[in-house]
Amino acid sequence: MDDIGLPHVPSVTSAIPNRIHLADGTSVNSTEASQVEGDHPTDWNAHAAFKLGSFSIDEYGPLKVVVIGAGFSGITAGIRFRQHIQNLDLTIYEKNAGVGGTWYSNSGLACDIPSHCYQLTFEPKTDWSAFYAPGPEILAYMQGVAEKYKLMPYIKLEHELIQARFDEPSGKWHLRIRHPTGAYGEYEEIEDTADLLFCGTGSLSRWTWPDIEGLHTFKGRLFHSAQWDQQDGDSWQESVKGWRDKTVAVIGVGSSGIQLVPALQPRVAKLFNYVRGKTWLSPPFASEKLAALVKDSASSNYIFTEEDKKAFGDPKVYRAFRHDLEDNLNSTHSATLRGSEMQNAARVAFKENMIKRLAKKPWIADHLIPDFGVACRRLTPGPGYLEALCEDNVDFVPTHIKRITEDGIELVDGTQHKIDILVCATGYDTTYQSPFPMVGRNGTNLNDKWSPHPITYLSVCVDEFPNWFFSLGPNAGVGSGSLLAVIEKQVEYAVEVTKKLQRERLKTIEVKAEAVQDYDEYIEHYFPTSVYSERCRSWYKMGKEEGRVAGLWPGSCLHSLRALRYPRWEDFNYGQVDKVKNRLYWLGDGSTLNEKSAWYLNDEYLDIPPIPQA
Repeated sequence: MDDIGLPHVPSVTSAIPNRIHLADGTSVNSTEASQVEGDHPTDWNAHAAFKLGSFSIDEYGPLKVVVIGAGFSGITAGIRFRQHIQNLDLTIYEKNAGVGGTWYSNSGLACDIPSHCYQLTFEPKTDWSAFYAPGPEILAYMQGVAEKYKLMPYIKLEHELIQARFDEPSGKWHLRIRHPTGAYGEYEEIEDTADLLFCGTGSLSRWTWPDIEGLHTFKGRLFHSAQWDQQDGDSWQESVKGWRDKTVAVIGVGSSGIQLVPALQPRVAKLFNYVRGKTWLSPPFASEKLAALVKDSASSNYIFTEEDKKAFGDPKVYRAFRHDLEDNLNSTHSATLRGSEMQNAARVAFKENMIKRLAKKPWIADHLIPDFGVACRRLTPGPGYLEALCEDNVDFVPTHIKRITEDGIELVDGTQHKIDILVCATGYDTTYQSPFPMVGRNGTNLNDKWSPHPITYLSVCVDEFPNWFFSLGPNAGVGSGSLLAVIEKQVEYAVEVTKKLQRERLKTIEVKAEAVQDYDEYIEHYFPTSVYSERCRSWYKMGKEEGRVAGLWPGSCLHSLRALRYPRWEDFNYGQVDKVKNRLYWLGDGSTLNEKSAWYLNDEYLDIPPIPQA
């Protein structure tokens, strides 16, 4: 090499990573080589205070991720973290005795989103039994996904998070977990830590009793729709098989109440539905798409035939059907905007549809059809609900409840109804107040941080809580489109963050306070343009009919997916594992772990451009 005028350099005679053989026969590692003096004109000791790392650029250290919850979010997180994070230590804690989240507790209900739109994008199910799948079938789908991707060894059932505290010196989350010991009513607490904590519990995980005087003095059977009292192994249908001579009351006209009324109506002697608010019910979602595929789609919940399922066995047919359904769901976003042409048309069409379905008891329409815009409350087609209200054994009761008595319900006008069974379909705690201490940097308590309303950055994280990300938190839901697509994208966002933590040897990643404030400002200016801010009772809002919208993303479902696709790394602050000022210390010693592999030619790395047609 000296013959052509190049300076003398150590000659590399071995491809073994991290070892360099010098011309004098000695061997040093690459870090030591950086300090070797030679006749190269560069002064290698000019930055003597800095030393190269003694590791390869892709020599990733161990990283511990803890996921809270084993519903759709937790299952997706378990799959994606294992897929993309190397040297991973993963634990998923689930408070229930089985996977499924809301669908484990609510297995008696059905989905009011088309079945083929309520599944993971990468795990299609072509043999759903009905257009709106029953809860047990959704639960079985989730259990099947968890088994297929071999998640059960990582899931600890009946383990409930009761405290989370960020530890500044270690940069880790310290967790306290409670689980039963086996003896009835006895629990023990364990401690765990996490480099990154991902919460997938969602906003609809803690059900609440209604605030009605005398509720717990009722001596009949008392149920909540979110925690159905049934014996293990029994279906909800079996649990109500003895109700044919009973008088049953259902309180509520939300999504759960709208499903329970038609489900119980043919199985009980008498049913009262107590409704204090109004709500829109849509025609069946995507009904024209269904009609184009099947012979008879007139049913409010079409049952797929074996012939239908066989047709879906053709990937092209199924893909086109599912794509059309999701196109239809996403295309309704403009109906959520105040004064839009689609909103005005929806009000006319939905009113006509509801009046038609209530033809046997037209007076109900006066108490049920709202003055506020379509979708101000969560919109549902309510298969069979209006028809059930018209049956002879069902009474629709718009008069407000005064109190619950030992054997019935008393209304504010003095009317009393004797009942045997009381079902509260009254929803969940949507205040976003944590049921356990969640403490971030500088002793910041999450409940204080999120009072009077929750604030986040893109609905996935918040400042003062490093290395904590979540799905279906504040302002994460969608009024139209695929909720599961949003869950997947929120999980993928957390995975990208985790990859950066590991790749760049970061101790912490924390969103900047000003980025949180900017998102909050955007939210405050978006919702006044939508029907969600109109006066209506909705779990989307913080407690009041005109409260702040905290349940929905400020935009469409597709808008959310675009926003979360690429993290804006400039919106975060970082802390390094190594006490080195040089931000590029993670480059290591200049080597990769495998210097013999042309990995960039592997299929997963190739990005082959299409050939232009013109």
